Amino acid sequence: MFNAEKVKLGIAPIAWTNDDMPELGGENTFEQCVSEMALAGFTGSEVGNKYPKDPAVLKKALDLRNIQICNAWFSAFLTTKPLEETVAAFIKHRDFLHAMGAKMIGVAEQGHSIQGMMDVPVFDKKPVFTDEEWEKLARGLEELGRLAAEKGMLVSYHHHMGTGVQTTEEIDRLMEMTDSTLVHLLFDTGHLAFSGEDAEAILRKYVKRVKHVHLKDVRKDILARVKPEKMSFLKAVKEGVFTVPGDGMINFEPLFKILAENNYEGWFVVEAEQDPAKANPLEYAMRARKYIREKTGL
Repeated sequence: MFNAEKVKLGIAPIAWTNDDMPELGGENTFEQCVSEMALAGFTGSEVGNKYPKDPAVLKKALDLRNIQICNAWFSAFLTTKPLEETVAAFIKHRDFLHAMGAKMIGVAEQGHSIQGMMDVPVFDKKPVFTDEEWEKLARGLEELGRLAAEKGMLVSYHHHMGTGVQTTEEIDRLMEMTDSTLVHLLFDTGHLAFSGEDAEAILRKYVKRVKHVHLKDVRKDILARVKPEKMSFLKAVKEGVFTVPGDGMINFEPLFKILAENNYEGWFVVEAEQDPAKANPLEYAMRARKYIREKTGL
């Protein structure tokens, strides 16, 4: 189905320690995290707050475990701050990832974002960009894409709950407004299901622009409570709205089929933020690895 030399499997450290809610998994060390990633059968990782900031130190620890860095989240503020501020932060971020051998930079616009606000209902208070803000976002992302290209890297946009690019309409607008050679799509199964979007339709439409994939599942019973209980994004995460592929409501088989038929190359990254006290990170990582093997042969 997939070429194992061209599609690699990573997992995000957010299952061990949550950067937005450090109390979740605060006791889990960087060493435990990356050791358990390797033990579960993954060869890639994104970057968490506990990871060493010195590329040489980080690379040595990862090389011991046969793990490489494949991407790291970047917060852009193109809609709310001067372009120069985002550019300066991006260059620093890009150069770190380049030193780690990564080819991908996942960017999410955080202007007006409510994703990190514990008491703001994620559906009721979702930001909506003005036409002017859309223009700033599109042109700014293209500039980041050019800066990434200087190092042979790509920018993939990460649509996300509680931000101005969350819905199908918003993803469509961003894709239409940006140069397809500079701005790619980070396809996140969990955020699309959470938002109520048709992930299969979006993937069919933009599969050629998808350069990075986040695999997470959604628990239907928790999701059903989010709107009536006016939960914030973080509260929903704490309640367990996300889980690993194969443990929730998403049918991954048609998604894998579309990606395979279009010769997807890059990373599949399991990114299922949960409370480690409720969902043992190693156990869930192993479950995810088994499910992906069964469904893709990887």
